[in-house]
Amino acid sequence: MSQGKKVSRKPLDVLGIGNAIVDVIVKTNDDFLSDKKLQKGSMTLIDGDQASVLYSEVETETVTSGGSAANTIAGIASMGGHGGFIGKVSDDELGRIFRDDICSLGIEFVSQLSIKGPATARCFVFVTDDAERTMNTYLGACADLGPEDVDINVVGAANVTYLEGYLWDPPKAKDAFRKAINIAHQASRLVAFTLSDIFCVERHRTEFLDLVKNDIDILFANEQEIQSLYKVEAFADAVREIRGHCKIAVLTRGSLGSTIVTPHELLEVPAYPVSNVLDTTGAGDLYASGFLFGYSQGADLTTCGMYGAKAASQIISDYGARATVSLSDVLNS
Repeated sequence: MSQGKKVSRKPLDVLGIGNAIVDVIVKTNDDFLSDKKLQKGSMTLIDGDQASVLYSEVETETVTSGGSAANTIAGIASMGGHGGFIGKVSDDELGRIFRDDICSLGIEFVSQLSIKGPATARCFVFVTDDAERTMNTYLGACADLGPEDVDINVVGAANVTYLEGYLWDPPKAKDAFRKAINIAHQASRLVAFTLSDIFCVERHRTEFLDLVKNDIDILFANEQEIQSLYKVEAFADAVREIRGHCKIAVLTRGSLGSTIVTPHELLEVPAYPVSNVLDTTGAGDLYASGFLFGYSQGADLTTCGMYGAKAASQIISDYGARATVSLSDVLNS
């Protein structure tokens, strides 16, 4: 990607930067999890050999481009927004699946396929009858994302750049995030960040606190993550801590809805009713889709939260983290 003189390009509503992962969705049962010694409800990192063995042993339900930030951008595209995505994939079968799938959604995939290094990342999502998800993830190529993959022209053209906390582990990816943050703010654009997972928070609490206080405009976190970030046992205490640390904090609480915190407002948004929960995969990702889509279109914060709630309710009513219906229709229903 060129790092030279900034050129004019069509603005993006939201640009996502994150793990470029191919999701392999598998419907299964508790006996399979037990046989494979998989801890139900957990996310476990596996190596390339383990990934190859699993891929050969399972009966795949769907194979699609995935990853937390990519899921969020896919949701925004389904709502009618203009999204872009930066993520590292290899020039292999799954890498081409990722590229072709995400581009088919109308998303600008602005990364080159890597011709050397690890294979494209994949996440096995084992979904049991109780809608619980158990994930085994091989990070592969996506962990090699670096500053060279972040284009000043692309970030500068995005109204919001959305970063996923899952990608904070690799040092090069961390440098890529910091570069994107600097470009966005120099262009008077906003930066959004999701804490992603309580284990990410525990690994990077000091750095995440610094990011939230100094670099992040819109923060996404669930109840457990925000309490872990501030090392408090009560949600109300976490709300008090986060207030004023960033422009907007969006805190999701499952069936209890969400709380939107700004320096001057505290808004409570109810969860949208769901008649049948099939799979909780992607609920947080799609909430972020709805919120960021609304925000990019100039909606008030309560409407943004309602869009997030509607999108999350739709995604947990089906399998996988990608909508099978038009989310534009869902938001307008």
